[in-house]
Amino acid sequence: MRENTEDLYAGIEFEKGTPEAGKLLSFISQSQGEEVRKDSGISLKLISETGTRRITRFAFEYARANGRKKVTAVHKANILKFSDGLFLKVSREVASDYPDIEFEDRLVDNLCAQLVQQSHPFDILLLPNLYGDIVSDLCAGLVGGLGVAPGANIGDEIAVFEPTHGSAPKYTGLNKVNPMATILSGVMMLRYINQRAAADRLEAAVAKIVAEGKSVTYDLKPGRSSATAVGTSEMADAIITKLGEGASRQN
Repeated sequence: MRENTEDLYAGIEFEKGTPEAGKLLSFISQSQGEEVRKDSGISLKLISETGTRRITRFAFEYARANGRKKVTAVHKANILKFSDGLFLKVSREVASDYPDIEFEDRLVDNLCAQLVQQSHPFDILLLPNLYGDIVSDLCAGLVGGLGVAPGANIGDEIAVFEPTHGSAPKYTGLNKVNPMATILSGVMMLRYINQRAAADRLEAAVAKIVAEGKSVTYDLKPGRSSATAVGTSEMADAIITKLGEGASRQN
């Protein structure tokens, strides 16, 4: 669960050598009592109570609705005391409203090491924007790569579902990319609109194709270079066929 509107990705930056950067650097030097390098570029890290409270409550509500047992807040509050420190403080406050869901926190660098060594102790990870961007790709790598990682941008009224890898324009027309990330984003969308039975059927069809290991793209083959790998369309067709078989058995 990644807060997606603030942090360093808010885009509030000042280019090195500009008058605006100079004024801000002078203010920092005066207010902190320490000289900062005048040839610095500046990016502001904004963490608000409003944004943190919203994403934390969303994480706990999701946990309740989907049978999840634990939320882990990820931060660097030991160093960034007023931004990540606020993120951690507000997360703890919200967590107190959900005694049925376990809450813990981890430093982001420690989390990365633990994910590689033993990812099973974690359930829902709650992260500020920058860490969420980085850790989501790490998690994708642990389970097969960006080709299997779905994603969603969920607001108060509108939700957009798309693969974590985005549009991947360099693969346009190559019929090579794993379609799972896109299809599983559709699974997330179906669950979001309470079409859970349809979501479960589609997810099961994907899982069966992966388990069979035949009609899958190159990234799911040993060494990522097997001559038996199929293209994007062929894997999608195989999933559709498997979905149809499941529907026939239900009827």
